[in-house]
Amino acid sequence: MTVTVVAASCYHLRKKWIVILSQRKAARSTTALFRLLVESTVMSENADKKVIPIQPVAAGKGNDAQEVSLYEAHKKIYPRAVQGIFNNWRIALVIITQFVFYVFPWLTWNGRQAVLFDLAARKFYLFGLTFFPQDFIYLAGLLMCAALGLFLWTTIAGRLWCGYSCPQTVYTEIFLWIEQAIEGDRNKRMKLDKSPMSARKVGIKTAKHSAWILFSLWTGFTLVGFFTPIKDLLAAAQTFDFGPWETFWIFFYGGFTYLFAGFMREQVCKYMCPYARFQSVMFDADTLIISYDTQRGEPRGARKKGVDPKDAGLGDCVNCGVCVQVCPTGIDIRNGLQYECIGCAACIDACDEIMDKVGYSRGLIRYTTENALEGKYPESQMWSRLKRPRVMMYGLVLLVVLVAGTTSFVMRQPLKVDVLRDRASLVRQTDDGLLENTYSLRLMNTSEETQKLAITVSGLPGITLDGGKVEVDLKPTGNESIVVRVHVDPEQAPKGSHPIQFHIRSLDESGVNLTEKSSFIGE
Repeated sequence: MTVTVVAASCYHLRKKWIVILSQRKAARSTTALFRLLVESTVMSENADKKVIPIQPVAAGKGNDAQEVSLYEAHKKIYPRAVQGIFNNWRIALVIITQFVFYVFPWLTWNGRQAVLFDLAARKFYLFGLTFFPQDFIYLAGLLMCAALGLFLWTTIAGRLWCGYSCPQTVYTEIFLWIEQAIEGDRNKRMKLDKSPMSARKVGIKTAKHSAWILFSLWTGFTLVGFFTPIKDLLAAAQTFDFGPWETFWIFFYGGFTYLFAGFMREQVCKYMCPYARFQSVMFDADTLIISYDTQRGEPRGARKKGVDPKDAGLGDCVNCGVCVQVCPTGIDIRNGLQYECIGCAACIDACDEIMDKVGYSRGLIRYTTENALEGKYPESQMWSRLKRPRVMMYGLVLLVVLVAGTTSFVMRQPLKVDVLRDRASLVRQTDDGLLENTYSLRLMNTSEETQKLAITVSGLPGITLDGGKVEVDLKPTGNESIVVRVHVDPEQAPKGSHPIQFHIRSLDESGVNLTEKSSFIGE
């Protein structure tokens, strides 16, 4: 029965397509062909119903049809300058983050650059600490803490990282300061861009872009200064005698700083940043976000100063649009939470300033939660909502990683030892009739002080080092490979592999006491 139905359906479809294809020559466009297909399909399924044929309508010509492009043309945003407590916080964080970035490479510590990631020497200096590639576990722990901290903070208070500390936000803010200093405020910048080309306009634009380029190149120069001693870079800059990779990264990082902060700006946050896309996974109704109080503000509308909004049948929002003008991503916060919002709170400062001018109370736009805004609990109880499962889970995992990483770092020995047995000659017999194995010990001093070390061996009866005890003076942050020979009586080391241990202890006050395992080959 099923086979019969399927066969009948296939025959019906084949017949329908034959009719359509036979009419194809009469169809003058693909639109007509599409209309024939739809009409024939509807008629075959609804033979006893009236069918309304599809009539394609051309755009324009007095009708309401419009052509809509799949790709919206970029409209330049002219953020308006704003004053307020949150703007002061942004300025403070810009200063702090850029002080760390631009000043730290110039600091010295024990006669060397304080912060230097020397890839060629495989040494990474962070003030009094020295790390080697073997210490990358600490970098992994640091990245885990950063990720978990970001998740935790996003769950609690939204995108504060984006609004205050993200490099894209910080450098965009700096570029806007330069633009405002050269071109003027928002209205002057808009007027300048709309004006026809002139010598004055060319001069202003040239000055702005020159300042942007110089700042971008200095940013790229500083970045490379974390990997190549910055004083060496400065000396090379006088003759432009940089190495190939230094040249590449100065222009690469500087070029993208100029592109992202000068031109793309909010487009990076909207379309390129993955955090903007998955942030909603960490949001809930108790997350602290920037919100517009609809019940208080609506219906919005203009009014004269001193007019009671209730008498005019209006809310507190005067519909001035300043909250939109100051937004660096160009959104209207009155339309609700949007993924483009970076949480910079510029709209809060702007709205509070307007509320002060018209004599209304502040907080029409404020930091609050969705549940508090809906009246499910008073805003005074928002901080009590931190005790929810998602926050507790992120906090617990972050605490475990922090405690484990900190404990491991505190217990970190200032000495690293690798023991390699010479495989070219596994065992040989000395003139004294003893069995001898040769080992290479690689010692790495991770401290800033010289270490005096003594090396001994144990594990088999009568086992000794050639010459007795070996003593080594290891320079600060130095590496040294030494060859040691271990002797054992043949009677104590029959054929096969026997476990032994090398003991390395300090002869000074550094407190080093390490034991490394190896094996002795007998015959």
